Amino acid sequence: SIMSGIFIVGAKRTPFGAFGGTIKSLTATQLGVVSTQAALAGVPLDAVDHVIFGNVIASSADAAYLARHVGLKSGCNISTPAVTINRLCGSGFESIVQGANLIQLGQASIAVCGGTENMSQAPLVSYSARWGSPLGKGVELEDALWSGLTDSYAGTPMGITAENLAKKYDITREECDEYAIQSQQRWAAAHEAGIFEPELAPVETKKKTLTQDEHPRPESTVEKISKLPPVFGGVVTAANASGICDGAGTLVLASEEAVNKYDLTPLARLVSHATTGCDPTIMGIGPVDAIREATKDLDAPVDRVEINEAFAAQVLACAKELELEDYNIHGGAIALGHPLGASGSRIAAHLVHDFAQNEANKINVGAACIGGGQGIAVVLERV
Repeated sequence: SIMSGIFIVGAKRTPFGAFGGTIKSLTATQLGVVSTQAALAGVPLDAVDHVIFGNVIASSADAAYLARHVGLKSGCNISTPAVTINRLCGSGFESIVQGANLIQLGQASIAVCGGTENMSQAPLVSYSARWGSPLGKGVELEDALWSGLTDSYAGTPMGITAENLAKKYDITREECDEYAIQSQQRWAAAHEAGIFEPELAPVETKKKTLTQDEHPRPESTVEKISKLPPVFGGVVTAANASGICDGAGTLVLASEEAVNKYDLTPLARLVSHATTGCDPTIMGIGPVDAIREATKDLDAPVDRVEINEAFAAQVLACAKELELEDYNIHGGAIALGHPLGASGSRIAAHLVHDFAQNEANKINVGAACIGGGQGIAVVLERV
């Protein structure tokens, strides 16, 4: 879907907190408010026409109201509608797609688009306790987080989908571990160079203020992580898979008319997007078709590609299929972590700010695989 005249005028994310870490006590809604307030700086709140927020795990009492509460708590008008969406790991990207569609249809001129997740607050649940439990059984609790990582239709845990890709594309454990350490080292180099500063919105808690990503372990080595046992008997380990984390991200989309009317500063233009389906048992290959579809009508070469690192084996498979030489140049979810609904927003915000840091780049592409067998991609252009 080729866009015309849709611009990103704000792009911020929180630092990603480690599982059970500094921001574990803040709800997904609260994290979404932090990134949204930061992204809306310089944008008239009265001009916001719609709020779209992605979230995967209903991890707090107000989860059903999430997008609406993010909008209201960020200062948007009572009259500004909101919707919470769930395209699993593609939810952050999907919010951008939905916002762009509203603008194209003339139903909005400015849309707040984001994703948020607090995986630390994922609940333990019982689906039967309400109606009582049999004598001698008691109440059995299920981990909503762990259960959500298995596709019941395909009967396949997400980690097994990565193992399937490793077999299909002849990817070894050694390659996965080397890639994981590369992700950690690239994050460390980018962090040291201040690359992430323009996209970050610090998160204040009662005990401290989180100003940088909490999950990365740049001190790790291939030698250390090679000793970890495989989780599924193959190549996937805790070190070469994405981190379980908490965080949020927000992008503000505006029509060309809104940019001129409110004297907004465009950071990038949304060129196109695509969402595709694939075999659920190899869901990690989803970004391949999505990227191909989103870029097929471009009249300029792609300068930079970011693919969400659900698993090292998964992103390596995508790179082989797409014949990519370099990608995820500042590290990815293996280092930063993957708060499910927020990762698309993080990647998009990062690519938006890349244009100010790399003058040679004209076209950036962000993509993610999606549990259940889908892929999503967005194409951004320098303005």
